Amino acid sequence: MERRFNLIKSDFEKHEKRVLPRFPFCYLTFKSDDNSRVYEVKDISATGMQISLKDSSVSFGHDSVLRGSIHWLGSHLDVSGVVKWTTQNRLGVEFNKRRDLLEQINDFLKTEEIVKKLKPLHKVEGGLEIPPRLKYWLRADGPVELFIWQHGDGEISKVQILYLDAFFEWEDGVGAKTGRILSKRNVDSPLLNEDEWVFNLDAYLDIERLEKVKELVSSIGYDLLPREVQSFLLRQLS
Repeated sequence: MERRFNLIKSDFEKHEKRVLPRFPFCYLTFKSDDNSRVYEVKDISATGMQISLKDSSVSFGHDSVLRGSIHWLGSHLDVSGVVKWTTQNRLGVEFNKRRDLLEQINDFLKTEEIVKKLKPLHKVEGGLEIPPRLKYWLRADGPVELFIWQHGDGEISKVQILYLDAFFEWEDGVGAKTGRILSKRNVDSPLLNEDEWVFNLDAYLDIERLEKVKELVSSIGYDLLPREVQSFLLRQLS
């Protein structure tokens, strides 16, 4: 099982992959004005989103204009954009660069708003298989995934945080890395729901990404992440 979560180097310099657990339900959705179909928002940032249909093929082609509404646990946002790439059941959408829309998206994705929607998946009982040695798993649908792994003695062994388009990783004996999220896809596995993430790792720690992730961690309540664990993360991010 451990091999699933080890670093896998790609053929491209500084591009690396991680295979990480996937929660099977998504509460962040997009409803298209054109055909009223409801898509899962698999990934989102201030500039665009990746959306998916579970059991059907997408009907939009490259450079199609897409309009609709994003819904997320009581929050609502009307957006428009252009389809930049497609697969059988996924679309990559670049948001319209209108100033008013960009301001609304930034408000929708404010740290304090995202933190309100974090769920402690490590506490979910029944039906969700948690990988061995995954101690904490916090998730806010598309914008945030936080994984904290432990050694057999309970000490923290690895931390992986995905926040919008930023990636942070700390590993015992290796140190910290930062990078940008490039892509995400489902992995077929008979045992677990998993995603394969591809990152463009920074040659040196990126201060802006560190500060971005630090703001997120600082905003998480102790009911979701114990004080001593939060303090540990902030030390690695400093």
